[in-house]
Amino acid sequence: MKFIPLRLSGAYLIEPEPIRDERGHFSRVFCREEFQKRGLNPHLQQCSCSFNLKAGTVRGMHFQKDPYGEEKLVRCTQGAICDVIVDLRPDSETYRQWESVILNSTNQHSLYIPQGFAHGFQTLEDHTEVFYQISTPYVPTAASGVRYNDPSLNIIWPQAITVIAPKDLKFAEL
Repeated sequence: MKFIPLRLSGAYLIEPEPIRDERGHFSRVFCREEFQKRGLNPHLQQCSCSFNLKAGTVRGMHFQKDPYGEEKLVRCTQGAICDVIVDLRPDSETYRQWESVILNSTNQHSLYIPQGFAHGFQTLEDHTEVFYQISTPYVPTAASGVRYNDPSLNIIWPQAITVIAPKDLKFAEL
């Protein structure tokens, strides 16, 4: 696996290094030791999956409030997404900045999202599936978020938004 640091400190794009033969290919997408060597949280306690019917669907921008903050490892297993992270750590040099990466079933990249970040994505294709590995179990009372179209963040979504949950529309701006 190649760990490529992103502009936002602590976030990584992880590229698999497939071994190819006549059957196809095989690659690691998670290795506890590789994460530990880089100071990343290797203790993933929950796996979740979201399936999204329509291109243009936005989910986000989600996070869990302390003390239930979480790290996430996100991978698109079917279709494609524009995955967006926002640094919400007040002491960070990149506080309130956002970054996006394209994750899809072809590139098979993963995104490591540190604690203290809001996370969301927009589907770029119909019938898109996203697989999450998460460091902390979901705590409904700690679930929170920031508005996907907060003008102070100015997140640029690549497509028109076709579907968004009512709860995501209720998040406040920063």
